[in-house]
Amino acid sequence: MAELYDLYANGKELLQRGDFHAAAVPLGRAAEMAPDKDSIREAYGRALFGAHRYREAAEEFGAIVEHVPTDHYAQFCLGRALQQMGRHAEARGPLTLASNLRPDNRDYRHYCEQARRRAA
Repeated sequence: MAELYDLYANGKELLQRGDFHAAAVPLGRAAEMAPDKDSIREAYGRALFGAHRYREAAEEFGAIVEHVPTDHYAQFCLGRALQQMGRHAEARGPLTLASNLRPDNRDYRHYCEQARRRAA
């Protein structure tokens, strides 16, 4: 258990510094060790997204959404990863849900509208 915590803490520190490629290594190992931990999967997904590994990021956020469909941040990140892959029509669903779950969030509304325009 200590190894898992150390991997997660190290990965989060690298993530906070913006070193996405490096953060993906310990966070990926932590995610393999504890695939049921949404907090680890979220951090790993963020690292993957920052490293431009959008397909893998979408898989991580998709797993969180399957587990907790009302996780607005995971829905948003899933939608953004899909957008980055050019899958705007598919991104509309999670972005709309994120925006509806948190109507006060301007970023959610902005990217939801962007996906709607680009999918048309």
